[in-house]
Amino acid sequence: MLFYDCATAPSPRRARMFIAEKGLEIETRQISLADGAQLSPDFLAINPRATVPVLVTEGGQVLTENIAIAAYLEALHPEPPLMGSDPEEKAAVLMWNAIAETQGAQPVAEALRNGNPRMKGRALPGPTDYEQIPALAERGMQRVAAFFDLLEARLQDSPFLALERFTLADITAFVFVDFARVIRARIPEGNLATLTWFENVKARPSAAL
Repeated sequence: MLFYDCATAPSPRRARMFIAEKGLEIETRQISLADGAQLSPDFLAINPRATVPVLVTEGGQVLTENIAIAAYLEALHPEPPLMGSDPEEKAAVLMWNAIAETQGAQPVAEALRNGNPRMKGRALPGPTDYEQIPALAERGMQRVAAFFDLLEARLQDSPFLALERFTLADITAFVFVDFARVIRARIPEGNLATLTWFENVKARPSAAL
């Protein structure tokens, strides 16, 4: 297997944490987004969408989405189970992972890519340049605040997002809650359940990678 990573970006961090939680060592190559390496002809030949992470499987398939990378590695290495152990658990993990992506990750990306002057002309990842829409940045900030409230309501009832134990959903939510610092968004001081969850995940060795 071969893993294409970017040490400074949130999406590959999700895959990196998943790989670490599985206790795997996979050959890794760094793709510097800051230097535009994702747009190089060599990398575009691997992933024409110009995004990371990418995992090239043992069979040579190129996986360019976090959920596909996680599903592949979970099937190869089912222990520890990070995507549920039975149908009910699997459904819960996928549901909360999707919630973390659509209601957490997307708003952070909207706020960053449409509000940061350094992202001018690069409002969406990939090979095509898109202009910023300032209203999306404003809406993104509002949605991030709503996501923090959603997390707090859930984590008051459960120590982790999907199940009673750590899963893929916690990786996704943690990475983007942490990355929200780039838009100056932080977990509110009064959201004690979320703060406790965040510190618990942050203390895991995989979070330091």
